[in-house]
Amino acid sequence: MVHSAYDAVELVAGVPGRIEAVASHAGKLLVAASDSEGFLRGSDCSLRIYSSPASSSEGGGEIRRDGPYALERHEQRFWRRPPLAMEVSTTRDLLLSLSEWVALHRLPGLETVAVVSNKTKGANVFAWDDRRGLLAVGRQKRLTVFRLDSGREFVEVKEFGVPDILKSMAWCGDNICLGIRREYMIINSMTGALTEVFSSGRIAPPLVVPLPTGELLLGKDNIGVFVDQNGKLIQDGRIIWSDTPASVVIHRPYAVARLPRHVEIRSLRAPNALVQTVVLRDVQKLVQTDNCILAAVANSVHGLLPVPIGAQIVQLTASGEFEEALALCKLLPPEDSNLRAAKESSIHIRYGHFLFDSGSYEEAMEQFSDSHVDITYVLSLYPSIVLPQTHIIGEHDKLLDMHELARESSDAADEMESYSLQLHESDDKSPLEVKKMSHNALVALVKYLQKKRSGIIERATAEVTEEVVSGAVHHSLILSEPYKPKKPNKKRAQTHTSSIAREMATVLDTSLLQALILTGQSSGATELLKGLNYCDLKICEEFLKERSEYMVLLELYRSNEMHREALQLLNQLVEESKSEMENTDFNKKFNPQMIIEYLRPLCRSDPMLVLESSLYVLERNPSETIELFLSENVPADLVNSYLKQHAPNLQSTYLELMLSMSESGINPNLQNELVQLYLSEVLDWYKILKEEGSWTEKIYSPTRKKLISTLESNSGYNTDLLLKRLPQDALFEERAILYGKMNQHLRALSLYVHKLQMPERAVAYCDRVYEEGAQQPSKSNIYFNLLQIYLNPRKAEKEFEQKIIPVASQYPGIHKSSSAKFKGSRTGKKVVEIEGADDIRFSPSGTDSGRSDGDGDDASDGGPIMLNEALELLSQRWDRINGAQALRLLPRDTKLQDLVSFLEPLLRNSSEHLRNYLVIKNLIFRANLQVKDDLYKRRQAVVKIDGNSMCSLCNKRIANSAFAIYPNGQTLVHFVCFRESQQIKAVRGANSLKRR
Repeated sequence: MVHSAYDAVELVAGVPGRIEAVASHAGKLLVAASDSEGFLRGSDCSLRIYSSPASSSEGGGEIRRDGPYALERHEQRFWRRPPLAMEVSTTRDLLLSLSEWVALHRLPGLETVAVVSNKTKGANVFAWDDRRGLLAVGRQKRLTVFRLDSGREFVEVKEFGVPDILKSMAWCGDNICLGIRREYMIINSMTGALTEVFSSGRIAPPLVVPLPTGELLLGKDNIGVFVDQNGKLIQDGRIIWSDTPASVVIHRPYAVARLPRHVEIRSLRAPNALVQTVVLRDVQKLVQTDNCILAAVANSVHGLLPVPIGAQIVQLTASGEFEEALALCKLLPPEDSNLRAAKESSIHIRYGHFLFDSGSYEEAMEQFSDSHVDITYVLSLYPSIVLPQTHIIGEHDKLLDMHELARESSDAADEMESYSLQLHESDDKSPLEVKKMSHNALVALVKYLQKKRSGIIERATAEVTEEVVSGAVHHSLILSEPYKPKKPNKKRAQTHTSSIAREMATVLDTSLLQALILTGQSSGATELLKGLNYCDLKICEEFLKERSEYMVLLELYRSNEMHREALQLLNQLVEESKSEMENTDFNKKFNPQMIIEYLRPLCRSDPMLVLESSLYVLERNPSETIELFLSENVPADLVNSYLKQHAPNLQSTYLELMLSMSESGINPNLQNELVQLYLSEVLDWYKILKEEGSWTEKIYSPTRKKLISTLESNSGYNTDLLLKRLPQDALFEERAILYGKMNQHLRALSLYVHKLQMPERAVAYCDRVYEEGAQQPSKSNIYFNLLQIYLNPRKAEKEFEQKIIPVASQYPGIHKSSSAKFKGSRTGKKVVEIEGADDIRFSPSGTDSGRSDGDGDDASDGGPIMLNEALELLSQRWDRINGAQALRLLPRDTKLQDLVSFLEPLLRNSSEHLRNYLVIKNLIFRANLQVKDDLYKRRQAVVKIDGNSMCSLCNKRIANSAFAIYPNGQTLVHFVCFRESQQIKAVRGANSLKRR
């Protein structure tokens, strides 16, 4: 980085004698020079004041370029000795100088204000803090701090001892940095605490240079090190000079060093590059002023006048030093803020193009972002990105600034055009390099767009919200107006809903989606579409189809509520994934479960669409699909009716899976629907077998098994309707289950025993009915009905044939048979007496029996009986059957030996109950005797009353008065006192109740 930051101009020439010090005030030069004769004698030194003719006429306060400076005033023998240092306080119009001592003169008249002769005589260095008016003076091994009081005199504040003679010093806040011999130290001006910093080097003496920020630049041979006010090193803070500087001055943004052969100018910004070299040999003094740097060379004074910032920016931009140019833009005057912003934007754009051409794409995007250029400008660098048609060209103000600056500093449009040509001319690069460059450039674009997205989307959303609110307000105003006849409103034509903010958001999201896909970030594209986005549907759809990005395309359809298109695509992809294709990724990505997951959020918003789209997965994944319907509460009636109309083969699958998955079951209508479906299929199957002549009641198809299971486990179907559909000569098991649901137990058992010839099923039926009615206080004796069928088969069969036509369903308990009178043998009578109240729960009647058919006299009427089954039932269920009634049903020729397995446990159980009752009775009687004995003992208590017995209430002797004794047997009271105390308690209790 080399450019012209300063112009060297000779201001004063031919100064007689040697120049000892230089300063400036109000545009004039103050030169301390030793007279030629005085110099030889080593004594007197004069002060010469030079001014420019132009500054004298205009009264300017800055060093000017025009014309040489002429001598205006000459104060001979102003100092007795040549001054070691001289400094001007611009804010106070004072001249501080150190010759024999420190003197203070008023400017411009040079009147002497104060002289500190006693404490500063022989001093060699001083440091002035103009803001606080503090003066630090180094004399030999002493450091003295003075304060300028009322602008008239110096008052000593502190004095400290230092290790050695001071060579250099500078204020840094409340501290003072000292250069002592070969090291630097920090001393606190209030406490005098010393802190070592580091050594100053081997060649040059210590050099302390204060910075405008309050930090310090400390010299170490040819290196300048930056430290803070406490002497701690600042990271990346060092300037490497080409030679060891004799002195350094700071003139933002540069550091200017006085070297033996030239004046070197370097930047204060890291890496502190060389800016300019001014060839001035043997410079004696280098002094900073408000607007320039003065350099004293022999008997002349040169001014290093800064080149205007704008010109420097142009130089740096042209030479490609964009960062330095941007740094200089910060130094433009505040009143030129618009110009500064425009220049910065132009530099950022040029810098962005430079970085983009160099392959530093991310850094280029940062520059474009800082330039606040429109995103369409950046997207024009990417021909592969397809942009939607919009009405916007860009942000007009920013583009105007960009074009103005492009005209000021080389043409950025030419660079853009040249880059486009480079992008198309890829013959010199290999395909791999071109692909890598394109990928890296697109990655940088993704980051750039993501950084810009939040602000653009926020503006677009705010615009939409504002339109919605204004529309709602307008609608409310229309509703609030009084009724008027409707007339066509020509003024309120439908306006275009697009806007700059939304169009910009559309451009951004559409481009971002394409860039994400082109860089292989499909997951990022999916996440973009899941949130609020403004992607152009047509462009994105074509783009995703061309690259087979079906997952992203599905999310695009979902975000635009194009669910039919998404589901059609999903069905197509699932079908293709099942076929043999070279791309095996289909098997991993697409499966019917994806359709189910897509349908899940639509179940509540659009159930009809869910039903239309679920046929595919219902055939292949019925359980998952039904689970979807159940978990998302899709109306079951709606699902059933839809399947009945469009997919009747899936209706039973849906209903049976719904029945198995739903804990609370399904409503009666659906239960009846399912049973009717099963029955229809079974009847068709029955007709086929009957025509073939292979029908038997013990043949079970899968559907018949489902029908029987459903009939047994559910009760929400219409039994009458089902009975009407059943054939009279077949399906007796189904008929038996339906009779059981109607509490027609006798008919059901007759079917199991006589038609189906399954006594074990009849017993199981009785067990189920008995266990289901265990909680009912009075239930029919179902086992007694079974005994009737076993022991009166002809009568039961005859009754069944007469009533084979189904009747209306009856509820249990409507018909109650009268109690049968048993006329049995002596044994039956004894069994009745033994059982007593223990078997009250058994009732001899059933809901479908008019009266008892078990008279012993008629037991053998009508054909063979099933005695063995009856005896087996009695032996297995003896504890559930009324023994007396069962004995009355048995034929009279039944052997007693055959009844042992029935009577033995029955009699044992009855005897055990009797013994338990007797034990309980004796225990109760014993407890009663114990209570009576305890009462008798308590009534035998003896109380001895003598002449010393006292009443516990009134504390008087009882003597011959009537007395009472409390239950503890020790507390004696007068009977009168006891009665009064009881009355008092009664009154208090009544009062307390009243208060409550």
